[in-house]
Amino acid sequence: MEHPATSSTTARPYLIAGILISLTGAICFSTKAIFVKLAYRQEHVEAVTLLALRMLFSLPFFIATAYASSARESNVRFTRKQWAAVALVGCLGYYISSLLDFLGLQYISAGIERLVLFIYPTFVLLMSAVIFRVKVKPYQWLALAITYVGLLVAFWSEANLATDNASFYKGSALIFACAITYALYIVGSGRLIPLVGAAKFNSYAMSFASVAVLLHFLIAGNQSLLGLSWTTYVYSLLMALISTIIPSFLVTEGIKRIGSDNAAIVGSIGPVSTILQAYFFLNESIHILQLAGTALIVVGILIIGKKSKG
Repeated sequence: MEHPATSSTTARPYLIAGILISLTGAICFSTKAIFVKLAYRQEHVEAVTLLALRMLFSLPFFIATAYASSARESNVRFTRKQWAAVALVGCLGYYISSLLDFLGLQYISAGIERLVLFIYPTFVLLMSAVIFRVKVKPYQWLALAITYVGLLVAFWSEANLATDNASFYKGSALIFACAITYALYIVGSGRLIPLVGAAKFNSYAMSFASVAVLLHFLIAGNQSLLGLSWTTYVYSLLMALISTIIPSFLVTEGIKRIGSDNAAIVGSIGPVSTILQAYFFLNESIHILQLAGTALIVVGILIIGKKSKG
């Protein structure tokens, strides 16, 4: 993938900055599950209600940045196909994926949620192979095997501790579906960002997703957004700022600088970050098999992102 840096003296700092940006974005994103679980603990709040609050707090910022990006002299107007593509990709990543994620977190721990969700780079690889005819190399097939062995190890460990297996498997299935839709978002954004720009893409994609979430709430929501506990509003606001607005721009800028494949590799910090935060803030236990599974998943994802030399 081509990057804007044009000389070796500027390329290295540019790429290092891209890695740090992606790393910070991944850590910020990893806090989302913590805020969701904390909100669920405070009172009986529905997943769609919590997601609507998150997007309601986020939407004004994304509308403002969308307007600002379109008002620039260098702005290039979207084509009709680009409008449709940005809307579709945005809704896949932050409406459908987020809804599946919030629903799944009602049934499983934050730690296992992040591990199941984190297999999305394997889907990115497979989708690239099927849709764009990218050849999967032998070491990448090995990486897929290592990743899923790691997932099975961590999953088996968590399943043995679950008090309600039916709910555990239901939650895991929802997060698995979330991983697939999020992979579609990564693949789509990787194609669109070089064409329309990172900031502009993110602003409009998130705006479309926010509107879709709020429409979903108006149609299917059973709770009012008023009269909830103040802690629910605080967690929703923090989720909007720390887990949505800030990381969404960091991740898209990271993809712009180092490419979607490398951004996915850097995102390997996500499961580790979530597990540690869940231990400190949610009192979720950490088990040897969970750590072993996490290590295998991270190794597999790192191998998947390996660039062939020569």
